[in-house]
Amino acid sequence: MPAETTAQPEDAAADVLPVPGPRGLPLIGSLPAFARDPLAFFVTLRGHGDLVRWRLGPQRALFLSRPEHIGELLTGVETVFRHPELGWAFKLVLGDGVVTSEGPAWRRKRALVQPAVRPRQVRSYAATMAESAAATAERWCAGGRIDVRREMLALTQRIAVRTLFGADTAGREDVIGRAMDVAQRAIGDEFRGVTLFLPPWVPTPGRRRLKAAVRVIDAEVARVTDARRRGGEERDDLLSRLLAAVDEEGRPLTDREVRDEAVTLYIGGHETTGTTLTWAWYLLARNPAARDRLTDELSRVLGDRDPRFDDLKDLRWTEQVVKETLRLYPPVWLMTGIAKEDSVLDGRPVPEGTVLWSSQWSAHRDARWFPAPGEFRPERWEGEEAAALPDHAWFPFGGGARACLGARFAMVEAVLVLATLARRFHVDVDPGEIPPRPGLTLQPGREVTATLRAV
Repeated sequence: MPAETTAQPEDAAADVLPVPGPRGLPLIGSLPAFARDPLAFFVTLRGHGDLVRWRLGPQRALFLSRPEHIGELLTGVETVFRHPELGWAFKLVLGDGVVTSEGPAWRRKRALVQPAVRPRQVRSYAATMAESAAATAERWCAGGRIDVRREMLALTQRIAVRTLFGADTAGREDVIGRAMDVAQRAIGDEFRGVTLFLPPWVPTPGRRRLKAAVRVIDAEVARVTDARRRGGEERDDLLSRLLAAVDEEGRPLTDREVRDEAVTLYIGGHETTGTTLTWAWYLLARNPAARDRLTDELSRVLGDRDPRFDDLKDLRWTEQVVKETLRLYPPVWLMTGIAKEDSVLDGRPVPEGTVLWSSQWSAHRDARWFPAPGEFRPERWEGEEAAALPDHAWFPFGGGARACLGARFAMVEAVLVLATLARRFHVDVDPGEIPPRPGLTLQPGREVTATLRAV
């Protein structure tokens, strides 16, 4: 997978004209190249210039590479640009939650959901994160062999279920987890294939599997929500906060709205963090010096105990490992918006209906902003190099008003889990390149197996 391409000089002005990209094929444009390898295709687009015209099927598209333009897109959704339709599968799973809704409905839901993931609330979930990671470490043994991705997703699933639903799902975590896995795969498969353009009424085997999984998800969330409403006791989990939230007019979320936000928070707290941790172990295994520095920091800060929330300020290298992992392998690998009437970018009009694309994968590997972009260098996140980074050159959680609400939750979880496990074990991932596979999130393209070694 190419890590960088030659683009415009570093001192090129942001005020640039759009240039033509690949010619594509009649009717379908660049759909085959995009579907075959979206990541390589985005890097190819960046090689054409900073603003590149192209077509995906019937869609007229513009690809953005400069941080200034990406910032305009991210901060302009809901004002200059509208939120895109993300496909039938995405809508079926997430419903009308804060990720998919627009306008006044989006503003109301964001105001209701945001308090549940504010820093003070995330702090209250930190103990659950560390305790869950410690339980995983207790199962591991030196010399043991593990499937890293399976272990990390199982761990973040337990954390997501415990912080979201509390004890009401005890013994049912795997039921929710399996259904969510089917749903997430279906979203990724649809997005990369021609079914993205098929009407909802067209049946496919994948859509039938997805419908069955969503029925399971709906039933589980409804069961827990109903029990919580009937019980009436106050709890400190995310579901309780959603049920207690009311808008400016005193209206609570409906059961359907609670369901949609709960599923959104689950996916954000499970899939993305589990994937990030999987890539982190892979990168640390390939970079022994970075792993040694992590070991030294954990020994100095923690000694023989597990981390707590208050340790985060001292776990600087651990956090830099996570940030550099998010740069090289961002779970969310693209962002899009659609031009409204009278939309502008860089002061120029953008035709209504144009789909504007930006890719974390491409932008995070641009040598203009990240020297030696293909190298794993957590030290780039300290000192002058980090201070000089342009806004929106690194945007794993999006940006603007629609930035991921769970960004703080995800960062705290990733750092605490990594510290808890790395204090006890080296995870020696088997040698060999692991290609990324883009779906709903950026997953490893093959099994990630490793041998455990005591620290």
